[in-house]
Amino acid sequence: MSVSTLTFGCRLNAFESEVIRGEAARAGLKDAIIVNTCAVTAEAVRQARQAIRKARRENPGTRIIVTGCAAQTEPEIFAQMPEVDLVLGNEEKLQGATYTGLDFGGTERVRVNDIFSVRETAGHLVEGFEGRTRAFVQIQNGCDHRCTFCIIPFGRGASRSVPMGEVVSQVSRLVEAGYAELVLTGVDITAYGADLPGKTTLGILVQQILKVVPGLTRLRISSIDSIEADAALLEVVASEKRLMPHLHLSLQSGDDMVLKRMKRRHLSADTLEFVAKVRALRPEVVFGADIIAGFPTETKKMFENSLRIVEEAGLTFLHVFPFSARPGTPAARMPQVDRRIVKERAARLRVAGAARLQAFCATLVGTRQEALVERQGLGRTSQFVPVMLDHGQPGEIVELTITGATANRVSGRAIRDAA
Repeated sequence: MSVSTLTFGCRLNAFESEVIRGEAARAGLKDAIIVNTCAVTAEAVRQARQAIRKARRENPGTRIIVTGCAAQTEPEIFAQMPEVDLVLGNEEKLQGATYTGLDFGGTERVRVNDIFSVRETAGHLVEGFEGRTRAFVQIQNGCDHRCTFCIIPFGRGASRSVPMGEVVSQVSRLVEAGYAELVLTGVDITAYGADLPGKTTLGILVQQILKVVPGLTRLRISSIDSIEADAALLEVVASEKRLMPHLHLSLQSGDDMVLKRMKRRHLSADTLEFVAKVRALRPEVVFGADIIAGFPTETKKMFENSLRIVEEAGLTFLHVFPFSARPGTPAARMPQVDRRIVKERAARLRVAGAARLQAFCATLVGTRQEALVERQGLGRTSQFVPVMLDHGQPGEIVELTITGATANRVSGRAIRDAA
């Protein structure tokens, strides 16, 4: 058995799992499962622990290495698991030297250093992504903000950007490898460039990528903090069709008091202004958002403001998180909302999100769309809507007439057959 990875959490983790796989293979590591964990919620940590136990039952003779954000912030809980052979920090997991000559029989079971001592993010070159039709490109890591609910800065460290030349180089390599769609990813990508010489921004990076790599067909950007969106980003959204019309907002709440208690830097009016501005520049853009249900001190009225902004901002895709108190964060010490109410509110937000997605899918019927085929019979439109399709090979971009819609996807027929 060679090295395999189990990945939890964000797109950045998905990218890093490919880096890990490559570095471990080059170091000659064999018969190992590397679990790349997420720390964003207590549930994410629970799922990782559950997966580790299952991996041990199904692979009794294989070494299990645990890494990722949960391993960085809570290494002791994994080190205490009898199924785990080694715990690695977020910086150590990306270094090829870590996997050279590992002594699993030694006394050192935890290699987790101070993540805040890391000052640079290397532009790891990933030649391909196993089983995927789109690839992720890391442009940034870490976060300098201290939202009261978030443990991630303690797992990722300070914000640091990959130099523009390294990003463009990786984009070029992936396009040459045949990837039609790339996703720029990081922890706080709208902070991109603040630590680099000059006045580089996310928008300038996107403009440069699309200028220098004309062969790139589709480019996406992952979750953004709208209050940090720069003028160059808005300009490229308006002018460049290769940048996909789908933006995901780090919204978290629709109530201003909750946002202040979260130590977010925007208010609800800022979000509404941003989506209106973007739609004026490019009407077909759709928006997704992260929303936390049941943040400490959230009243019924505050929650209803979150429900309201889903409609007022016209959000199509919702990622709903029931609030999860993370030890060591200020929000964990605030007055908590009853867990039953938290779950009820999360369920109501998911229902609202599902209704919005269903309504949007219905508007696509009869339109022409281009879709990236992800696997036989299934693809994604430029607005990231799942589409059932009747032809095309994985990785191919096909043109369709949308013929039907269900609650969360559409169906399409090849243009050549639709005449």
